[in-house]
Amino acid sequence: MTNTDLRAAVRGPVLLPGDAGFEQAATPWNVSVHQPVAAVVEAEDAADVAALVRYAAGTGLTVTAQAGGHGASGDAEGVILLRTGRLRELRVRGAERVAKVGAGVKWGELLAETGPLGLTGLAGSSPIVSVTGYTLGGGLSWFSRRYGFAADSVRSFDVVRADGEQATVSASSDPDLFWALRGGGGDFALVTAVEFDLHPAPALFGGRMIWPGHRTREVFEAFREITAEAPDELAVWFNRFQFPQAPPMVGLDVAFLGEEGDARTLLAKLDTIDDVIADKRGPVAVADLGSIADEPTDPSAGRSRAELLTGLDDQAAKVLLDTPLEPVLALQLRHLGGALAAARPDAGPSGPVTEPYLLYLLGLAVTPELSAAVGERQERFAAELGGLVSGRKPYTMLGRGERAAAAFTESDLARLREVKRVRDPRGVLRANFPVLA
Repeated sequence: MTNTDLRAAVRGPVLLPGDAGFEQAATPWNVSVHQPVAAVVEAEDAADVAALVRYAAGTGLTVTAQAGGHGASGDAEGVILLRTGRLRELRVRGAERVAKVGAGVKWGELLAETGPLGLTGLAGSSPIVSVTGYTLGGGLSWFSRRYGFAADSVRSFDVVRADGEQATVSASSDPDLFWALRGGGGDFALVTAVEFDLHPAPALFGGRMIWPGHRTREVFEAFREITAEAPDELAVWFNRFQFPQAPPMVGLDVAFLGEEGDARTLLAKLDTIDDVIADKRGPVAVADLGSIADEPTDPSAGRSRAELLTGLDDQAAKVLLDTPLEPVLALQLRHLGGALAAARPDAGPSGPVTEPYLLYLLGLAVTPELSAAVGERQERFAAELGGLVSGRKPYTMLGRGERAAAAFTESDLARLREVKRVRDPRGVLRANFPVLA
């Protein structure tokens, strides 16, 4: 393959190893993940994506797609990295409560359009994650307890199939492919746009509270008490923080799909815990959902691990509260349940998720040594939680070294693999976490 070959096939920019800007173009948002790709192509539009896939199919190459690379696994040796940032379609049909976005659109951009209409998509905690990539992995939202995974709200996908042909895929036009794309990752077709239902959000309440570390157990007990009776409209996340050269802190993130008065009644227990360092709760604009968890928006080097937990008994509390965090920066517990646990006849491969809590651990990975130490501490947490760790985890929260098989039941994994074999028998397409690996 030469630069000339690719430039003749596509209209967008093409970079090969050795070209100025190649390393930057090949680096994902998580800069600690190395992607030894053969080329980087920035597609101009869906037709350009189709041209690239036909080129790859004709030359025996493989294509993987990323908008920014938040979920990059590093499993990209020798592939063509397709950047979808120029696929900028963004249409909101407010009266129908429907949005259609191109593969380069980020959640913050979409919510800025839907918020003034009193509508929201099922966004996650970061405003800079692409809507499409997040949705292909299922999409775990602030409002998933009420409405399920983001993928459950999808109406259709615009795709380029492994043979380079464009199509619109829906439940009626291609039920197997539609099912696989609603949470099975990007292994089956390259998605250039997605159309999905929006949901009413006439009022939102949310924000973060922070206390000093000596209040950790009280905050945790309040978290357990609140989540035991929480309505599906309320999402509560518990956090332990141990930042470098800073004292331990504990916090709660909340998002409520409803009025402030109702939220404060549900969260009244928190007002009895003294020594509050910060209380940023209040009415939240839909466009500002991404500010609640205060996640970094600049590229960074991190190592994360997620585990689904079957419960939070006293033994779990001891492990989660007493085990030293360092060098892990943050421990987060997300309350699940609600619509996530419900069996749906139209669901994709992401659900149902019957585990009531999700544990998320994050640390820096600025050096190989620090990354290894973070990984060891994350492993210690998982090991000491023992049987409370179910072994399954959401596709969008898979970490380096993990496999897609961890995200699905055996029957769904078998079905996904069959869809892959039928739709892409030559392996032209590769997801961040391939189902055949």
